[in-house]
Order: sequence, then C-alpha cells, then structure tokens
Amino acid sequence: MPYYMHLGNLPKKRHTVFRRPDGALYSEEVFGTEGFVGPTATIYHIHPPTQVFGWNTLYETKPEYIETSTMRMRHLKTMQNKPQGDPVTGRIVIFGNSDIDMAICTPAEQMSYHYKNGQGDECLFIHYGSGTLYTMFGTIEFGKKDYLVIPKGTIYKLVFNELADEDRPEGLSKEDMPYGRFLAFETRNASHIGPPPRYVSKATGQFLEHAPYCERDLRTPEYPLTFDELGEFEVRIKAVDCVHSYMFHYHPLDVVGWDGCYYPYAMNIDDFAPITGQLHMPPPIHQHFEGHNFVICSFCPRMLDFHPDAIPIPYNHSNLDSDEILYYVEGNYKARKGIEVGSVSLHPQGIPHGPHPGTIEKSIGAKWTDELAVMCDTFRPMFPTKAAMAMDDPSYPESWKEGHYPLENDRLHEPTGFPIKPNGAAPKQLGPEKDRGARPASGKGKTANTWE
Repeated sequence: MPYYMHLGNLPKKRHTVFRRPDGALYSEEVFGTEGFVGPTATIYHIHPPTQVFGWNTLYETKPEYIETSTMRMRHLKTMQNKPQGDPVTGRIVIFGNSDIDMAICTPAEQMSYHYKNGQGDECLFIHYGSGTLYTMFGTIEFGKKDYLVIPKGTIYKLVFNELADEDRPEGLSKEDMPYGRFLAFETRNASHIGPPPRYVSKATGQFLEHAPYCERDLRTPEYPLTFDELGEFEVRIKAVDCVHSYMFHYHPLDVVGWDGCYYPYAMNIDDFAPITGQLHMPPPIHQHFEGHNFVICSFCPRMLDFHPDAIPIPYNHSNLDSDEILYYVEGNYKARKGIEVGSVSLHPQGIPHGPHPGTIEKSIGAKWTDELAVMCDTFRPMFPTKAAMAMDDPSYPESWKEGHYPLENDRLHEPTGFPIKPNGAAPKQLGPEKDRGARPASGKGKTANTWE
C-alpha cells in the first residue's frame, strides 16, 4: 500500500533492543520487496521466524494451459462447479499467463493450516460468504463483495462462516455452497497489486481527489494480532509452482507489532465511486487495481451518460494490446445476451467486440445500470485451462451473428443495399427508386424498423 500504518507494540527506533517480558529479545524481521527498495514492513516476532522444521513438497500448482494457439471469444458458465477443497486447495485456475492467474473457488471445507504465497500477491473477490482473514499483520473481517488484497509472503488463514440459506444463490443448497465463493487473482511475475499510480500523490502516497476511492474506504488489519502458543503448526508455502509444508513449533501469527507500507487490506466493491460522463467513458475509468502487465477493474451500478443522444452501452472496439476478461457478479449486463451470474467472458486482443445485436437500440434513453462485474485486462494473451474448457460455451463466438440490419417489407438490408429474403431467396438488384445508402427516415431514427 502507498501509505504508512502500524499496529501493536514497537520500539522507538528500528533495529534497536526490544525485549520480551521475560528479558529475551523480540525477533525483528524486515519484510521487504524489490530488493529492499520497494515497500516494506518491519515486524517483531515472539520467536525467531527462521525456526522451522519438517519441510516437504506436497503438490505442484503450475496450470496446464490448452488451446494456446487458438484465439477466440469465450464464455464460461462457472456456477455449475461443485464445492471442493478449502480456500486454497479448492481454487480452480481457469485462465492465466506468465503475469497472472485467475481462479474461482467454492470451498467445501475449512483450512486446517496457515498458508503463505511466496510466489505472488493475491487479490480475492468475495462473491458470496463472510468470515475472518487471520494474518501475521492482524485480523480482517470480510463479507460479500469484498476485495481482499494479500501481499506476497503474508502468512494467513482464511476462515469462512457457514453460509446462511438466505445468503445463498437461488436454487443452490448447502451442499452446493456450504461457505461461500470467491474469485482469485494471483501474480506470477514478481509484481505487486496496488492502486493505479495515477490515483496517488507521488510526494505523499495520498489518494488524489480524482481517485474513485480513498483511504477511508480501505479496511486494514486490526486486533487480535498476537497468538502466543507452542505446539506443532503447519504452514504451507507456495513457491516455484509447488506447495511445500513447513512445521513451526510456535503459532505462526506470533507478531507483537509491525509498521510500514506493506500489509493486507480489504475494500468493498460498493465503496468504489464510479466515474461518469456526458458520453460513454472507456474502461480505464473503472480501474481498481494494477500490477505489471495487467489491471483489475470494477464495473459498478452507476448513472449512465447524460448527453440527450448518448448510446450508453460500449461501442464496438478493438483493444489491440489487451485480453479482456469479465466475471459477472450480479445485475443486468445490458450489452450482452446469455450472460448469467458467475459467467466469465474472454475477448482476446485484436478481435473487435462489442454489444450483442439489438442491445444498442434497446439501451438508448437508459439512465441507470445495475450491472456489477469484475474485469481483468492483461497485456499478454490469457490461456484457458482444461478446467475452463469443461465450462466453455462453444456457441458464444456465434452470438453476434443474429440479424442486425432492420427488416422492411419482409426484406433485410445488407450494407450494400441489396435486400435478402429472410427465407434465403436470391437477392434482387434494388430499383433506382430505392436509396442504396439506407438512411434513417427524418425524425424516425429511434425505431429499428423506420427506414427509408
């Protein structure tokens, strides 16, 4: 994070004598990034953090990507997945590249261990559920539609509450979703997830006035902080595309105090303040987080464009340098047909994409949207996994082929001006009395079928 925080007990100066009540020294740890020229935290442990034993490799985590030479639009229906594993082992990677992995998780059980991702930062979006994130920096309560940003190297345990029936999606039972569901992004390139640099002051790290959120919207670690217990405690550490098991003879959350600019935090997506304009604004206005070669955006309920002739849904566009992935959370996403809660769409770089046929006309005059979605744009292609292909809707790329040009007297105009019979009859040359440009009749442009 860009600004300084502290929690617990600290000595007046860094790297000085700081004793426990029994007279022994607390163990100071500088928890730093980018070769100690990036953000750091200085942490004080009851026990030396180097005292571990019984390490072994448990399993590999490197995703297996497929169709790496295929570029097409994709639509995954992910809500069909049954719960599995815990909040770590239950993650199903659906897309990824050398910069970031994207996974979904519907845990079937609680974590019996603590976890440290030594390979990358994590950004979790809690779609359903609530609970507590216990970390070496303190405790963060979380709930539905919260983002949890957990920096690389943080030891934590994610504990879900049992999901109440009224909080479960309609049609799903306790067996289908016992605790909740979340979306997970994980960096693979040593970059860190944080606010876009344009949101914060270079001089002070303070959020600037044009930013769609600020310090007041972030929830930082709180008490309880310190767990002073002896015994055998498992900490699973992810590194080099494997998860390793290490044993601690003390509770791994034994920190009595810390300070710095490197720590986990939470923010609810409903606290993101959307930026609106007179005409349709491009996706960067929705940006929430950023890492190297990717951004994460929040599409939130908002007022729509206020120009009297505005078309409020996205124009056709070719994002020539980015793959665009959306996870649909709730509401009516007006530019798409066939999308449901939990859908994931991928529109690859270089292929034009835009509103489905009929949605542009339908959107004109709308003043408000209730859509809620999380988007990840990447600057390298995102590849699907085997798990993703099991959820794939193969008909999605064909969904733009519905009729687009308006019917007139049982004829469908092509851009050339040639009519085509809906039953497939051969086209006939238009007579000179017909306007081959097919312009809207004066004053009748609001209706699809009022053409000259």
